[in-house]
Amino acid sequence: MQSTPVHGEYVVYGAPISLFTRKLEAALRFYDVPFRLAAKTADNGKRLEARSGSHQVPVFETPENWILADTTPILSLLDSRFPARRLFPKGAAGVLVHLVEEVLDEWIARTMVHYRWHYPENTRAVVSVILGKPISLGEAAAFPLAQWGPRACRATGTESEHQREQVEIEYLAILTALETQLGQTRYAMGDRPTAVDTILLGGLRAHTNADPIPDLGRFTRILAWDERDADSWQGEGQLPEFPSMTPFAEHILDLARDCYQDFALGNARALAAGEKAFEIETYGEKVSYLTRKYPEQSREMIKARIRHELDAGERVQVEAFLEQRGLAECFLP
Repeated sequence: MQSTPVHGEYVVYGAPISLFTRKLEAALRFYDVPFRLAAKTADNGKRLEARSGSHQVPVFETPENWILADTTPILSLLDSRFPARRLFPKGAAGVLVHLVEEVLDEWIARTMVHYRWHYPENTRAVVSVILGKPISLGEAAAFPLAQWGPRACRATGTESEHQREQVEIEYLAILTALETQLGQTRYAMGDRPTAVDTILLGGLRAHTNADPIPDLGRFTRILAWDERDADSWQGEGQLPEFPSMTPFAEHILDLARDCYQDFALGNARALAAGEKAFEIETYGEKVSYLTRKYPEQSREMIKARIRHELDAGERVQVEAFLEQRGLAECFLP
C-alpha cells in the first residue's frame, strides 16, 4: 500500500439504496478526496466483476485504475494514502474501532434487510427508486429483487415474528445510544470520525432515514448529524485513549459479547464442517442462519490487525481488553 496520496478522481460503482455504497461514500467525504458515484450496468458489469472478484456493490476504482471490492480493506488503503484523516486509528485504538465496525457491518446489516423486505411500504419505496416511478404495493411485491428479499431475511435469521421484534428493539437501542453520544461528542467514537461513523451513516442514508419505516423523528441529533453535521469535518478532533471509549462503543461491544460472537463462532464452526446452515440461540429462540464465507474473512481481518499492526505492549493491552470484555474467544489470534 502506498503511504502518500494518489491524486485524481475515485469512482464508486454502486447505488444510493445500497448500505455499503453509502458507507463508502461517507468515508470518501471524510477523506476529502474527489469521487463520483456511478452505476454498475450491463456495459461495465462484467469488467467490474472480473477485476474485483465480486458480484456485489460497491466496486471501487482508484485514479490509477485499481478495481477493489470490500469496504473495510478499501478504507485501510485510503488510510495509508491520507494518514491525517485515518478512519482506523493506529495501534490499539484501531482494534477498538475495527471491533465496533465489525458488529455494525456484519450483525446490524441484517436489521436493514429486515426493515426493507418485511415492510411492504419500504419495499415499494425502494423498488420505486429503482424503476424511477411510483408503483403499487402489488407491483413492488412482484419485482424480482422483492422476491429475493424474504430469502435474505431467512438467511440472516429474521424470519420469525419474535426475531423481527427483537432486531427492531436492538436497532432502536443503538440509535438511542448514538443520540445520547452525539450530545457529548461529534462522532460515535469521539470528536473525529472513524470507520464506525461510515457504516452508521451508510445505514441511515441507504435505509432507515430513507425508507418510510422506521420513523426516526425523535432522534433529532442523529437527523441533524446525518443531514449536515457529519460531513462538515475539517480534520480536527481526538478519540479517547485506549482502553477508554465512548458509551456508544460500550453499547456495541456489549452487543458483540451477547449476540454477535455466538453468530460469528457458529458460522466459523459450520464453515469448517462444510455445513450450509447452522443454528444458535438468539434472543431466547433457536434461529437458523445461512453459513457464509465473508463473516469469517471479516473476523480474520481483526485477528490480522492484532497480529501484525500492534507492537508487543499494545498486543498485551488488547489481549487483556478482549478477555475483560468477554470477546477473547472470538477475536484473539
